[in-house]
Amino acid sequence: MRIFALVKRIFHQMLRDKRALALMMVAPLLVLTLLNYLLSGNTVDPRLGVINADDKLLERLKESEITIIQVEADTKDIILHKDLDGVLHFDGDDISLTLTNDQPNAAKALQIKVQQAIAAEGAKKQAANLSIFMEGIQSKLPEVPLKIEAAKAPEVKTSYIYGNKDTIFFDQLSPILVGFFVFFFVFLISGIALLRERTTGTLERLLATPIQRRDIVFGYLLGYGLFAVIQTIIVVTYAVKVLDITLIGSFWNVVIINLTLALVALSLGILLSSFANSEFQMMQFIPIAIIPQVFFAGIFPFESMAGWMQVLAKCMPMYYGGNALVDVMYKGLGLSDIRNDIFVLLGFSLVFILLNIVALKKYRKI
Repeated sequence: MRIFALVKRIFHQMLRDKRALALMMVAPLLVLTLLNYLLSGNTVDPRLGVINADDKLLERLKESEITIIQVEADTKDIILHKDLDGVLHFDGDDISLTLTNDQPNAAKALQIKVQQAIAAEGAKKQAANLSIFMEGIQSKLPEVPLKIEAAKAPEVKTSYIYGNKDTIFFDQLSPILVGFFVFFFVFLISGIALLRERTTGTLERLLATPIQRRDIVFGYLLGYGLFAVIQTIIVVTYAVKVLDITLIGSFWNVVIINLTLALVALSLGILLSSFANSEFQMMQFIPIAIIPQVFFAGIFPFESMAGWMQVLAKCMPMYYGGNALVDVMYKGLGLSDIRNDIFVLLGFSLVFILLNIVALKKYRKI
């Protein structure tokens, strides 16, 4: 009977906590819905620039669901300006394939499709030459050996703008994970720490003094921000120096990006803690505020998302943080190339800070 009494008490406690009950039932549905739309998104055909390719090969490439674009050169500037996944260049008997390789899995798939199309076209030519050879045998034409010599299988020389042939998906994913873990743990620690000060009465005693609400917000941001800076430097240093995660750009640019992400997480964690009455309720915000962040951080191709999901992605701080980290750590870009992402993250921080000041009105009106 004591067990049933305990079960009854927990049952009534859960029924009284409407928010916990709603999140327990709705949050998994939200996450599953996002995953369903992300995984069932339309596949975007790769964009391949071609130079001096014959019409028959172009038709075969189009049959492989590759968007063909005629270009004049296979330089890096042209490839990036036209947003190409690669360029196929024919120069006499030499064939070169330059892949952007910003998404290693997609680049390997494109490389396989191109090689299969070239091999199939070469096999077709060999079959035609074999037919000529047989006709030559019958008519004793002297030029037959020359035609057979011209039927050698072509070799495709492949080069990469980002990464190399050994690059894998984790090389692109690891920068995103570094930023996400910084974001997640700073959010969790800051939110729970401020919540504990509220539940123990520390915040109420502080509000009883003449201090202004904005001073409280900035004080907590600076106080917890110091530990967020230390944590960020430790995480980034460990990831790069110990785990040997790919780093092409500047180490300090990576630190700057993660510090900006930590500032966003810190201000968001403090904001959401204002609406929680216990650590358990604070944890309930994770499926709503944190888990969706990783879905839109660059793990799933942005172009394959539905239009409304692309709009939703741009409302997530990790979308900009993930882009900036991949640009620096994987692509080797500089601070000037990611300044827009940094400014947007700072904008998120400013909005959350202002909302924090407003949220403190529920505890003190002045």
